[in-house]
Amino acid sequence: MRKLLLLRPEPGLSQSAARAKQLGLEVIACPLFRVDPVGWDVPDPADYDALLLTSANAARLAGEGLESLKSLPVHAVGEATASAARLAGLRVVNTGWAGAAELLATLPSSARLLHLAGEHRIPPEPGHRIDRRVVYRSATVEEPGLPPLEGLVAAVHSPRAGARLAELADGKGGAAVAAISPAAAAACRDGWERVESAVRPDDESLLAVAAMLCHTSPR
Repeated sequence: MRKLLLLRPEPGLSQSAARAKQLGLEVIACPLFRVDPVGWDVPDPADYDALLLTSANAARLAGEGLESLKSLPVHAVGEATASAARLAGLRVVNTGWAGAAELLATLPSSARLLHLAGEHRIPPEPGHRIDRRVVYRSATVEEPGLPPLEGLVAAVHSPRAGARLAELADGKGGAAVAAISPAAAAACRDGWERVESAVRPDDESLLAVAAMLCHTSPR
């Protein structure tokens, strides 16, 4: 069986590793980024109808600023984000399973949304009244110690991770790639043994694809 290379930063790295090991996979951890909180100005919750969370890290790292926003309901992308929001004491009323665009399509365009996000998060499509606050940033690990990729299965959790992996591999990948979304798959560029996307943009679906690849022989 092939080994699984996990590239995401903590705390998601440990969570993915635990899920992968439950699936019987052997894990190599090599985070390409480090996630740090960012100071931010907390707006008046009366100016908004709800919070929009597209990443679990937003709920984990927003800090004390969340306290004054707990009166707002939360629209979350993915169960991991919803779970992190609940752990932070927020009230989740809607969970989207296919990305921010799918979630926003269920909401009235007049809804006033406060989006708590990462510095490199791709903003949702225009069409809604969204005010964005950066509450964390993902810093690049300059020398991550990437192992030889030949024969491995690499799990790519974001387009930015895919682009960074492609940069480090420099066209000499040799691994199979499990990507969390078509956008993350496209960011990996060419040169891989094969690239497969998850059916839903969440860790469980990604690891299901990764497990399938780990049980195949290198081409």
